[in-house]
Amino acid sequence: MPVKRVKPVPSDIEIAQAAELLPIREIMEHLGLAEEDVDLYGKWKAKIHLDVLEKFKDRPQGKYIDVTAITPTPLGEGKSTTMVGLTQALGSALGKNVMCCIRQPSMGPTFNIKGGAAGGGYSQVVPMEDFNLHLTGDIHAITVAHNLVAAALDTRMYHESRQSDAALKRRGIDRRLDIDPDTITWNRVVDVCDRSLREIEVGINDAERSEYFPRKTGYDITVASEFMATLALAASLEDLRERVGKVVIGLDKQGNPVNLEDLKIAGAVTVLLKDALMPNLMQTLEGQPAFVHCGPFANIAHGNSSIIADQIALKLADYVVTESGFGADIGMEKFFNIKCRYSGLIPNAVVLVATVRALKMHGGGPKVSPGAPLDQAYTEENLELLEAGLPNLGAHIKNALGFGIPVVVAVNRFTTDTDAETEMIREYAIAQGAYESVPTTHWTNGGDGAAKLAEAVVEACEQPSDFEFLYPLDWTIKQKIEHIAKKIYSAKDVEYSELAEKQIANYEKAGFGNLPICMAKTHLSISHDPLVKGAPSGFTLPVREVRASVGAGFIYPLIGTMSTMPGLATYPAYMDIDIDLKTGKIVGLS
Repeated sequence: MPVKRVKPVPSDIEIAQAAELLPIREIMEHLGLAEEDVDLYGKWKAKIHLDVLEKFKDRPQGKYIDVTAITPTPLGEGKSTTMVGLTQALGSALGKNVMCCIRQPSMGPTFNIKGGAAGGGYSQVVPMEDFNLHLTGDIHAITVAHNLVAAALDTRMYHESRQSDAALKRRGIDRRLDIDPDTITWNRVVDVCDRSLREIEVGINDAERSEYFPRKTGYDITVASEFMATLALAASLEDLRERVGKVVIGLDKQGNPVNLEDLKIAGAVTVLLKDALMPNLMQTLEGQPAFVHCGPFANIAHGNSSIIADQIALKLADYVVTESGFGADIGMEKFFNIKCRYSGLIPNAVVLVATVRALKMHGGGPKVSPGAPLDQAYTEENLELLEAGLPNLGAHIKNALGFGIPVVVAVNRFTTDTDAETEMIREYAIAQGAYESVPTTHWTNGGDGAAKLAEAVVEACEQPSDFEFLYPLDWTIKQKIEHIAKKIYSAKDVEYSELAEKQIANYEKAGFGNLPICMAKTHLSISHDPLVKGAPSGFTLPVREVRASVGAGFIYPLIGTMSTMPGLATYPAYMDIDIDLKTGKIVGLS
């Protein structure tokens, strides 16, 4: 009897490379864009000029959809893949004029464990290699702009420590900044994971020692730069210039904030970022337009793609699908309270991605680790374990509904999930107030696998909504922190360190108290403790430190320890990446 051979499933990059892409000019024409509206970057991508907003100002606004998720496992639950699959379904299956707006990934995770962020399987943004690597150079521009500020800062302290006021004035420096080196919050950045750079010492080669040098500083990953968050929240070139000037890098010795206008570098930074402010146009595997723009961290920043991309997309398409980073307690909350507040845009529906795997983990299932095989509890039907984890889904549904927006639960279905498991999730989600809950197979089947989800989303977009922000801006910093902690995380109380108390007082004295709050906490739990799963409540939330991203426009409290420079794993993804010298194709990228 002949042996039955199972055809291997192609990898993400093999699927992407086998696709027949539309020339970017065809994508442009579909959107009504002319040659003068874009800067072309080869055959498959282009940058969109900001003045198209004026060109299409009289077009009606499209429907606006945010894709978020339950608290994920360390493997992720396919949020980006679901967003692309939904976009393809709206376009290919339902015939809607649709676009998606997605973040550009950092090459740090791309070459580490996580891999890229173009989606997966048959729901991807392509060319996948361009998307996950250099794209059009936006991240490089942010890196150079950020490090120019670091160099300018050290240079200013160097010369002030060696020259009199009169000597400085002869060289065009009208006043001494007198920066307190102990208050400097501006590190350098690089777009790779490199734990060895978390703490460094600069100025050790100076012949003369001073109160400024040598000094300890460090490196962050580029996507953690305040410029990345600023770029994503800017509404125009003028707005970007103003925000850049407000970026605070530390305090002077009298306790006054020192910003980039004081350092006389805001103009040069804006010059470096002006092209990066334009969204990048690409496409999905099924030919729907996709804006790829900005990639701020979702734990220490707001974790959403740019306001400008969304604004333009909503004039070019009838449906715009975007995503917010990590779970709904992080990315979605910041999407509403920070991004929507600055953009003035209000979503019509929320899509909440869930997986059987993650809900079983929240029910007390075995540990899930990247690179390790899944325990059979996750690959065999286990309704009792699944039921125990459902409150995590319920907490996120409650939070989304609290903003007054209809919620559709998308169950990203894996081959080992059973009908009974997906039906249990559906019944629970509806009981918790979700408009609908739909299993999807978009990884395997592309847009067709998310057709029923798309139908539910279209219906949800027509439902009445009553959007409201979680808090007013005129509340104190503490009032806003505590309201988020209690309403979104179900904490009982908030505890502030001595340092956090001092920082909050300084920020309110400096006039920053009316900014929205961007909580920096783990994405692996609704609480501050990544080991606590499910839907915890009644705990005390510890605020270790509070920082200000004044240019971006938010205050970010650090809840626990947040690393802004990841380290590489024992076996990072770069070990499998190479180039086929015969075909010139990249292999091993995921």
